[in-house]
Amino acid sequence: MDERHAPYAERSLPRYTSYPTAPHFTSAVTGATYAGWLADVGAVGLPLSLYLHVPFCRDICWYCGCNTKAARRREPVTDYVTTLKAEIALVGAILGKNPAHRIHWGGGTPNILTSDDFDAVFDSLRQTFDLGALAEHAIEIDPRTLTPAHVAAFQRHGVTRASLGVQDFNPHVQQAIGRLQPVETVARAVAMLRQSGVAGISFDLMYGLPHQSVEDARTSARIAVGMAPDRLSVFGYAHVPWFKARQRLMDADSLPGLAERSAQADAVSQVLRDAGYVQIGLDHFARAEDPLARAAEDGTMRRNFQGYVDDDCAALVGLGASAISSLPQGYAQNNAEVGQWSRLVHAGALPVSRGYALSHDDRVRRDIIERILCAFEVDLAPYGGARSFETALQTLEEAERDGLVVTSGDHLTIPHEARRLARVIASAFDDFHQHNPARHSRAV
Repeated sequence: MDERHAPYAERSLPRYTSYPTAPHFTSAVTGATYAGWLADVGAVGLPLSLYLHVPFCRDICWYCGCNTKAARRREPVTDYVTTLKAEIALVGAILGKNPAHRIHWGGGTPNILTSDDFDAVFDSLRQTFDLGALAEHAIEIDPRTLTPAHVAAFQRHGVTRASLGVQDFNPHVQQAIGRLQPVETVARAVAMLRQSGVAGISFDLMYGLPHQSVEDARTSARIAVGMAPDRLSVFGYAHVPWFKARQRLMDADSLPGLAERSAQADAVSQVLRDAGYVQIGLDHFARAEDPLARAAEDGTMRRNFQGYVDDDCAALVGLGASAISSLPQGYAQNNAEVGQWSRLVHAGALPVSRGYALSHDDRVRRDIIERILCAFEVDLAPYGGARSFETALQTLEEAERDGLVVTSGDHLTIPHEARRLARVIASAFDDFHQHNPARHSRAV
């Protein structure tokens, strides 16, 4: 890393899977607000993306920053499925039978559901939404708990992509993060999925983990390449113990420093590029023929709560505890506490606890930030030109001197060697962060 860039890499910055980001959501958006937004979406028949959140895991990995908890008994999961079906019905009663083009199951561990659970929820989706033009049906997978029954259910319901949580293949790193997962377990899961017709395989890898070295990161990338996923996400571990207390179970003194983290990211990137993968955005890689790579190439790639996507739907409906919906009018987040979420749903109320109604200025800044993170450049002319963003550009003057960005009239470009720090440039256009910064993970 260029020594001039090191101070920027230490900054605490949002990942910008939304704008404004979730810390700035408020209780001003209620279930009634969300119902009105849904009614407007339904009235014009906007195509939907559906996100279903399953906030349970068999065991909790210590590094995890997701909204999930351990479920060792069947009853909480069974009750959750019942409530999820009821929420689907509530939302559908307002929307009408809108077309759904994308379905994504996240968590937690969606495959903590039994095949019968999966059948039941999918049947509710099929009864509620028009799935005739479904383009992608994706699910996040814990390879350790994947069974042939799960895979058969995925085949029945047209799952097209499975994203496997891998993180790292080295046993000593797995021990340090509380996730023991032999290489053979992942390979077995990949083989089962491919044999069932799930053509899209994605891996999640991480760097910056405790006791992880550059060679460990390189080894994990090489093993991953050997299983030939068509996409990989390569995330820097975000150490946020003030937000997720479970991270205190790890030895913070064994976390690699900035230079080591940067070298690990470089090592993984080099292995993947050498294997023919195209680097996309901040942290994704894909085969050149993959739809995500094509979307990045032609400028249609977008960024949302699932990261980088080739999803062109204007409305994302979140279902389940803590799920966030992104509609043209703004964001609405469900109650994160499963019990309260469930009580609201069974009382016939949309379980929204907070959100944010977008202004025109918010939409402009959201678009600019998205272009910066997707294309590493942005033309400000369609948004009023550089004159409309004098404060943001003044904020970037030092970064430009240090080689993080090049400005020319209305055009901003991030040089290739500074792309990992694109969030620094994006943050200059984040009015909330500039005036009231929340605490986030480091930029690299």
